[in-house]
Amino acid sequence: MRAEHANKIYHQAIVDYHVEDSIDNAPKSPYTGIDGLLYIKAWIDTVQWHLEDIIRSPNLGGDLFITTKRRIDKSNQERTDCVEKLDDHFLSMFAHVKRNPDARMNSETPAWLLDRMSILQLKIYHMREQTERKDVDAAHIDNCKQKLTILLEQEADMCTCLNQLIEDIEQGRRFMKVYRQMKMYNDPKLNPILYGGAKST
Repeated sequence: MRAEHANKIYHQAIVDYHVEDSIDNAPKSPYTGIDGLLYIKAWIDTVQWHLEDIIRSPNLGGDLFITTKRRIDKSNQERTDCVEKLDDHFLSMFAHVKRNPDARMNSETPAWLLDRMSILQLKIYHMREQTERKDVDAAHIDNCKQKLTILLEQEADMCTCLNQLIEDIEQGRRFMKVYRQMKMYNDPKLNPILYGGAKST
């Protein structure tokens, strides 16, 4: 797993989504295995990006606002599920590694760094769109170009960090420890509003 390879898959998923640009379209991943999971992850993030745009519309009616918010909650859970499947992949991948006596624990797993990289690809894609607009002034374009430059620098830095982290874990210099997210708001057994232990206001 190389960061550059993951970013290539993320970018393809984002481009594929924007062919029809519909939050209701289902992903059709050309990949299988871990690459397929990365593609689905990026698709989920892309749909949620646009749901987050929609919910901020000042003209959004109450019913549509509630429906959109619930879709965002569902999307957040799907995103978390994808990351945890990636965690499982890396746990299996590193199962044979013998830790060095002075190995340090890393607080962020490779999967959660990949999660941040997926979101960053969306920022890059949409910021680049802003630099190509014809309906804004030069100041807007220049401002967005400056932001895009920073995002591209961050992309390179994240690639370096992921590649180094994976190499360090493979060599026993660092190790990962997985803690599941244990989200409570979507769980009918843990959210008091859902299990009836509290009344909504």
